[in-house]
Amino acid sequence: MRRAFYFPGMFILTLLAGAGTIPAAVSCDKLAALSLPHATVTMAARVEAGSFVPPPVPWETRPPDPAPFRNLPAFCRVAATLTPSRDSMIHIEVWLPVDGWNGKFMGVGNGGWAGSISYGSLAGALRRGYAAASTDTGHQGAGQDGSWIQGHPEKLVDYGYRAVHEMTVKAKAVVEACYGRMPRYSYWSGCSNGGRQALKEAQQFPADYDGIIAGAPANSWSRLMASQLWIALAVHRDEAAYIPPKKYARIHKAALEACDAQDGIRDGVLDDPTRCRFDPKELECKSVEADDCLTAAQVEAARKIYAPLKNPRTGEVIFPGLEPGSELGWAGLAGPVPFPLPKDYFGQAVLGKAGWDWKTFDFDRDLARALRADPGKINADHPDLRPFAGRGGKLLIYFGWNDQLIPPRDIIRYYESAVQKLGGAAKASGSVRLFMVPGTNHCGGGDGPCKFDMVGPLEQWVEQRQAPDRIIGSHETGGVTDRTRPLCPYPLAARYKGTGSTDDAANFECK
Repeated sequence: MRRAFYFPGMFILTLLAGAGTIPAAVSCDKLAALSLPHATVTMAARVEAGSFVPPPVPWETRPPDPAPFRNLPAFCRVAATLTPSRDSMIHIEVWLPVDGWNGKFMGVGNGGWAGSISYGSLAGALRRGYAAASTDTGHQGAGQDGSWIQGHPEKLVDYGYRAVHEMTVKAKAVVEACYGRMPRYSYWSGCSNGGRQALKEAQQFPADYDGIIAGAPANSWSRLMASQLWIALAVHRDEAAYIPPKKYARIHKAALEACDAQDGIRDGVLDDPTRCRFDPKELECKSVEADDCLTAAQVEAARKIYAPLKNPRTGEVIFPGLEPGSELGWAGLAGPVPFPLPKDYFGQAVLGKAGWDWKTFDFDRDLARALRADPGKINADHPDLRPFAGRGGKLLIYFGWNDQLIPPRDIIRYYESAVQKLGGAAKASGSVRLFMVPGTNHCGGGDGPCKFDMVGPLEQWVEQRQAPDRIIGSHETGGVTDRTRPLCPYPLAARYKGTGSTDDAANFECK
């Protein structure tokens, strides 16, 4: 069967309508002539199997490593620059399989302040047969560098939501131009800032994606940034309170000794850290300071890291603290220097002071100013997912209990608010599910079942209406799987049946 296809504003081609292969009449370079509103295609070229090399990154001293991309199939690589506002300069790339397209599209997210195309995530989607797209969100630079913010309010909007939405719309147009039809299903996958982008899409553009994976979302952005400064100040307002990283392992061991057995087995993982009542005062030095104990000032700093941040004037809880079990990763927020994101966010985006002294942050006044300045930009905290659910959208959220950068309990608050808006747990379970992952750090890693596939379960949920009642996670040591465990939809958790190996998921049930 043959059909006519129209490239917007350009020319008519007669194409084979067969799915899965770029039609012979469309070579990759012809996509360079594609006309899209407020966009310019800057490159369209075929990349042969195993030949992709990531472009050099100006802010990196080492050249990019081509090794992770050597097993990629042949694909059509399309780059475009989007200009939805006068100050917008959004770069996107769309990768289209030459053979074996699965008929679907996937948008992939960024971390931190973004600033570059997510080539690794594009590669992962391409290997699964997806046409995929990524954006730098409208600026270029290292993911922790926010120097682009001050004086560029439109770029902050691009970062907050517009770049991802514009990328999605334009990428689908590229897919249609290439294959002669729109994708059958569209998915999003992202973690951290990519998880925030995921929830922003579900909340603000519910028609963009049929299924969304939101990993460790930084969705309560303004409050999260305040909490990250709170942790930095806990160890740096008075340098006597600073906890050297060499002490993290001892604190971690003490937390496990206090709480590991609460779930019925000792496996080096806290299944539910919210039940743990570990007090770091147990480690207070009896006399002189040593590597296996904490000074009185360090004890108080550790307590603050675990404790929720509260408004100093009203006592209102602003954001939860890190959980017991996260100690090995404390260098991220409580290390020698503060995490750069909150400094740039408040200093440049909120206060407009590039040289701002982060130690002067006012947790009442400055946070209130951030919340007033942000509506609709970066924060993705709106709990009303009814428009997304109403059109059949499915949302999978996952979060590691040992997350060392984003305190996990806030996602539970958001999830429960969304469930209430959707009409209660029974009704909401058909549209949104949350998986809390024991012993897992920010976006992966850790002693728990930190390796898992969310794409397959989401595809089954969207395409076959099979909701994920459990997802198998695994842990590897030296590349060898040494533990499997079911991940359960919150509030359920994996419980040992009482017999068999505690390293085998078959011996656990969700309850």
